[in-house]
Amino acid sequence: MIAEDSGSRQTTCPYCGVGCGVQAQTAFGVIESVQGATTHPANFGRLCVKGSALHETMGEQGRLLHPRIAGVRTDWNSALDHVAASLRKIIRKHGPDAVAFYLSGQLLTEDYYVANKLMKGFIGSANVDTNSRLCMASAVAGYKRAFGADAVPCNYEDLECCDLLVMVGSNAAWTHPVLYQRIVAAKAARPGMRVVVIDPRRTATCDIADLHLALRPGADAFVFAGLLQYLAQRHALDHDYIDNCTEGFDAALTACEDFDIDTTAERSGLDSGALEQFYLWFARTEKTVTFYSQGINQSATGTDKCNAIINCHLATGRLGKPGMGPFSITGQPNAMGGREVGGLANQLAAHMDFTPENVERVARFWKAEKMATQPGLKAVDLFAAIESGKIKAVWIMATNPVVSLPESERVRAALLQCELVIVSDCIENTDTTACADVLLPATGWGEKDGTVTNSERRISRQRTLLGPAGEARHDWWIINEVAKRLGFADAFRYDSAADIFQEHAALSAFENEGTRAFDISALVGLDKTAYDAMTPMQWPVNTANPTGSARLFSDGKFFTPSGRARFVTLTPELPQAAPTFQTPFLLNTGRLRDQWHTMTRTGRAPRLLAHTGAPFVAMNPRDAMSKGIREGDLVRLHNIDSHGDRQELLLQANIDSGLRDGDVFVPIHWNDQFAANSRISRLIAPRTDPISGQPESKYAPVGLQGIKVQRWVALISREPVPVGPFDFWVKTPVTDGWYTLLADTTIPTKESEEAWQAWTSGLQAELPTGLEKIELSNTVSGDYRALLCRDQHIEIALFAGCDRSMLPDIQWLQSLFNHKVDSQSWRLLARQESSAISANRVICSCFRITEQQINGAIDKGARSAEDLGRLLRCGTNCGSCIPELKQLVARHAS
Repeated sequence: MIAEDSGSRQTTCPYCGVGCGVQAQTAFGVIESVQGATTHPANFGRLCVKGSALHETMGEQGRLLHPRIAGVRTDWNSALDHVAASLRKIIRKHGPDAVAFYLSGQLLTEDYYVANKLMKGFIGSANVDTNSRLCMASAVAGYKRAFGADAVPCNYEDLECCDLLVMVGSNAAWTHPVLYQRIVAAKAARPGMRVVVIDPRRTATCDIADLHLALRPGADAFVFAGLLQYLAQRHALDHDYIDNCTEGFDAALTACEDFDIDTTAERSGLDSGALEQFYLWFARTEKTVTFYSQGINQSATGTDKCNAIINCHLATGRLGKPGMGPFSITGQPNAMGGREVGGLANQLAAHMDFTPENVERVARFWKAEKMATQPGLKAVDLFAAIESGKIKAVWIMATNPVVSLPESERVRAALLQCELVIVSDCIENTDTTACADVLLPATGWGEKDGTVTNSERRISRQRTLLGPAGEARHDWWIINEVAKRLGFADAFRYDSAADIFQEHAALSAFENEGTRAFDISALVGLDKTAYDAMTPMQWPVNTANPTGSARLFSDGKFFTPSGRARFVTLTPELPQAAPTFQTPFLLNTGRLRDQWHTMTRTGRAPRLLAHTGAPFVAMNPRDAMSKGIREGDLVRLHNIDSHGDRQELLLQANIDSGLRDGDVFVPIHWNDQFAANSRISRLIAPRTDPISGQPESKYAPVGLQGIKVQRWVALISREPVPVGPFDFWVKTPVTDGWYTLLADTTIPTKESEEAWQAWTSGLQAELPTGLEKIELSNTVSGDYRALLCRDQHIEIALFAGCDRSMLPDIQWLQSLFNHKVDSQSWRLLARQESSAISANRVICSCFRITEQQINGAIDKGARSAEDLGRLLRCGTNCGSCIPELKQLVARHAS
């Protein structure tokens, strides 16, 4: 890579929806370091561990560097000609609806805009959707039903100045850690501030909770229906606001009339006293924010859940003012930017819907003769249409649907039989690129140039820091070139991201006159210099609000036909799928502290896998005991998919007392690049919200059994090793190499033993000649240890045995790379008891502080997380590890 220049430049983090500013230091064509941008209003200098490790994810290794057709490298002109010719052929034969685009919240707004324009305006189909459908579509639908616009009314300061913060379906401590630390600091400064967490799991976010309501999975709407009824009974309604600014209240309240406290508590699985305490705090606290995320959205009734929350804020007039409002936090860095330009199949650009007036308006602005006139297929339906053959060509950009979509085995099969699969990505090997006919190398973070919009409607610049890797090109450029080859050159004459942003801003103003919430008309006319220097600002940015708008709806006026906010009449219900004898557990899914989506970026940084390096299934201690399962045991998780096929995963057990009886939790991140049989999306049914189309990712009945392992293998190597005959394996990158954990679950036979011997012998064959192999084995215990070394440096170290707990941990194995050994010293080392090699898990990933170091500091007198921070620095950067630090201190105290 070649740097555009050296020095320091401000950009924006590419991870969650907080949208933190990043100050990056570059020199000699590399990013040397990153730190939080102190002037950015989202983070004021803070970064989480993922953001702090951004520079560690860079480099050309593993990048997609050149265009490929059918696996063969080609040049850009040939690739673009092939894509255009293939799309043209399919459109002529089958019509525009035989083509689809599938986009991503990782794209910049300018990329999104050009893709949406090409598909909806010139190909003539609305079959363009985004992975944002999987995380925030229900929040969008809820806002639109209530306010008439997809408009988040709050900002981050509201989380700090409210007196009651209700966090629903959000583990912000791990998923939005910088924002969570702002909340922590606010609560510490204002002792009267209360926090209520509503979540089936006791997560790290509960560390600051004054009250945790561990409700039955899927029961959120019951809680807020009951709250609306309680507010009415306790005369806690704002009747002036209801009468002057809203409509539909009486019907909404009547629908909740059966939800007294006892009934609501019974249906939601809560203690009635704890529920009433929450209701009382809400009724008495004017400055209340309800902060909700995927636990609400990722549901087959997610839109209703969003509106159940919004109803309570409308009933009390609590929005549009400091410290008040229903606040949906997005999961991706530019999910909101994608919404602005029509990245969803049911939207046009600039927040316009598919009304005849809007279709005609956008067509005139774009000078488009083939304008799509009706919504296209949403994500789950779109891939079902690929499976059925209705869609013949799909272009996937910057996302990994073979890992993220429900019933992902069917998604993989659909792509493999699809006539044309085009994938634009910056990473070469993903579960989705493996299905591609055409691979187009795209720029990644640090190379891209454009804008993103965070969860508080704040538009920020993501700036180029380095030249592109290999032959990578910006996504907007790739789309632009294909559009020209399809015959639409007059409409796609962009030379820069600034050109696209200008058109985007102009469309937001076009015939708007205050009728649409999204308006950045004050940014029309920015030249390239002003665009590059643009500072973060919150839309709308127009004549009335030239510097941006912190909050919306402070005047009590909305974007509905009547100008009033709408109450939505709801009938709360639990998810349709219920546990059965074969699948008695309820599966919940979510993110981990140090990982992001499908690990294509975070999986490149060993530091980010130090805290949790392998997939797992978490379960309550009582459930584990009933199944005879211990920490670290291998577990088979299974259910039956919608086609009647059995789906199975193999995961290690994690015993978690924060789970309800009968609930299990599995992280979403792992995939076939890092582990076998670990894609949790295989067990998620394609049930979707009927309004938003968002799938239900947090509720699935499953069965589980402990699996007997005949042989565990822990291995450290300089390069990845073949996984051989093992049906369970996890590969974890470490500094200077790879750690691989494998398990053999087959019944011992002559054939299985021969396969084991062939695999161990084959390890040496995979490496260059001249290696010395030293082996130690115990025929009684079945233990086996081997070392492959060159010039007294270890290339591979292998430990195998039937007892997982007796294998050395990853930290100790990694330390072997620093040893110079001969056969005698290895024998002495090998004869040590493995149990004496203590587990040394990393707790603080920012500073790589291990549990062993923390326990040592506690033994020497540290009595709080603050003490540990002063002694070891742990918890002093992003703060994500503070709940675990407190747990370790409490464990010693008890």
